[in-house]
Amino acid sequence: MSEKKSISEGRLQYHLKMKNGDVADYVLLPGDRARVDLMSAYLKDVTLSGSNREYLAKTGYFNDIKVTIMSTGMGCPAAAIAIEELANIGAKVFIRTGSTGALQPEIDLGDLIIPNGAVKNEGTTRMYEPVIIPAVPSTDVLTALIRAAEDKKDTLGFKYHVGISSSDDAFYAEDQRFIRKLTALGILSLDMESSAIFTVARLRRLKAGSIMAASENFSRKIMIPEQVPEQLKEGWKKETQVALRAIEILEKSKGAHTPTI
Repeated sequence: MSEKKSISEGRLQYHLKMKNGDVADYVLLPGDRARVDLMSAYLKDVTLSGSNREYLAKTGYFNDIKVTIMSTGMGCPAAAIAIEELANIGAKVFIRTGSTGALQPEIDLGDLIIPNGAVKNEGTTRMYEPVIIPAVPSTDVLTALIRAAEDKKDTLGFKYHVGISSSDDAFYAEDQRFIRKLTALGILSLDMESSAIFTVARLRRLKAGSIMAASENFSRKIMIPEQVPEQLKEGWKKETQVALRAIEILEKSKGAHTPTI
């Protein structure tokens, strides 16, 4: 147990300003504070759980299952702090619900991507463990997300892709040479948080997964839209519904033997 964990566990958390009882076992993790309201619209009896810095949290119920939705801000440092402090006050299962820049040409704007691993192209996880150790989601969370995507793809009308993503630190350093290299290696997409969420959750003996909507396709053209495309907004809604369905699946499977990673 780290010194900071032993000092802070169960207390009011320094960055989140949240304490025991403020958070559910299940937590959805968008990056942007603005998406907390969009995603919490799928919950009932929603209450504010915390609001400090980049971290905005609301808690409610999805089919009688208590769920918290909390923004992490941008990047692995902020995401790692979110997992550490949420774990300190009782959260057990984390699902990143974010955006990602697609790399493979067959991925369209608004498609959903479910990573089965993340390249540690960032510095945060190097403070936790050697880079040679892979960043992977929990097997049962990954399986539940895939099952949920299968359940929802026809009614909601989306495509989804399963494969390796890359979590990067330097958004504006992702040039065409870098894009071509990762695309040739078969990496599906780029985000900024999944590797830290997978790593910290695993080290804390908790569970994590990720589902993300494609915000653009860098293999076709590097672009940064001035306004959020409607396909991406729809992708956020669809990934939220898939993630909540995955939580239902996980809740129903409680008590059955499942792998820890």
